[in-house]
Amino acid sequence: MGRLSVSLCGIELDNPVIPASGTFGYGYEFAELYDINLLGTFSFKGTTLQPRFGNPTPRIAETSGGMLNAVGLQNPGVDSVISEELPRLAKVFHKPVMANVSGFSLDEYVAVCRRLDACPQVGWLEVNISCPNVHGGGMAFGTDPAAAAEVTAAVKAVTTKPVIMKLSPNVTDIVAVARACEDAGADAVSLINTLLSMRIDLKTRRPLLANGTGGLSGPAVFPLAVRMVYQVARAVKIPVVGLGGVSSAEDVLEMMLAGASAVEVGAANLVQPYACRDIIAALPGTMDKYGIENLNEIIGGAL
Repeated sequence: MGRLSVSLCGIELDNPVIPASGTFGYGYEFAELYDINLLGTFSFKGTTLQPRFGNPTPRIAETSGGMLNAVGLQNPGVDSVISEELPRLAKVFHKPVMANVSGFSLDEYVAVCRRLDACPQVGWLEVNISCPNVHGGGMAFGTDPAAAAEVTAAVKAVTTKPVIMKLSPNVTDIVAVARACEDAGADAVSLINTLLSMRIDLKTRRPLLANGTGGLSGPAVFPLAVRMVYQVARAVKIPVVGLGGVSSAEDVLEMMLAGASAVEVGAANLVQPYACRDIIAALPGTMDKYGIENLNEIIGGAL
């Protein structure tokens, strides 16, 4: 293993940098800009059982230190992802990919995970129980430890690949949810998803987003994400994937010190399409600056 290499649920990554779901599509758009095989891996767009158009527009709003989104899990549905998106991706990405799964019922999570688990390209299943931008699903499962455990156990019963439960910050006690997922068999957890937020247009006196509320991401949420990753990493024995406002090599190191084995980069990709490439390129020099020989030596170093 090289000095940037890490292991996530037994699968080696060349580096810990992973574009987050919803910010990297299915990869091939970014492959037109640079060789995406330099990434550790990436988490593709949140996938549901049936195609989803998403929420009405406007569904993106800028704010200080970040952005709000209420896209609403727009995707072509799992069957189209398997028959069209993954073969297209295989032409440009030659590593295991992380499949992000969303659902509106226990049965839907199970059905989507079962289908994606059978795909050779898929290395991990990242199960999103934390999306704040849809009604009747997503975050509803991630705010209650018992419900989160139920989804975890149901998905683990039909899959063979590592299951990473993606947790919501919109809870009183994220540690309790993480522990419930671990006890139910999760192989890892990823956190945080976006924070439920709102902006109001002074001219119309109405919310800027048609959905009313949206998820806040970007640098503004980074300190909160670090705190939650730190708390969860102290409480569980399974790997933690840290995300939330990461936009630099320094941020990656800070997340890993907080306990993250790998780090996802989200909104930064929407601001700067080369963000992940540049972060990976900057990591060796940044490690040298802080006297870090190998990334594995700092995972959980602040705990």
